Amino acid sequence: MKDRERRDLFPGALEMMVLRTLKRQPLHGYALAQHIKRTSKDLLQIEEGSLYPALQRLLKAELVKAEWSISSTNRRVRIYKLTAKGAKHLEQEVSRFEKMLEGITRVLASGES
Repeated sequence: MKDRERRDLFPGALEMMVLRTLKRQPLHGYALAQHIKRTSKDLLQIEEGSLYPALQRLLKAELVKAEWSISSTNRRVRIYKLTAKGAKHLEQEVSRFEKMLEGITRVLASGES
């Protein structure tokens, strides 16, 4: 049952959450994953094997930019920042997601009547 409870995110969900998180503030990868986990109240746990390829896709699409910095623990980290193009893309994706969610909610609610 545990495996059935663990579902993959729908395509684009991780990227949308990363962009939304970076809209608040620039962060390094580990901090991004921790923020998503904490904000979802531990319902979502983003693995490195998913997060870093997603960040690379966002970099390639110029939706985020990255620069090297030193963390509070004195380690070299790559800080990701949302670009203007990324902010616009996020707005479009959230709008599409909200419409999709509304449709799914209506279908699920129709079974109750």
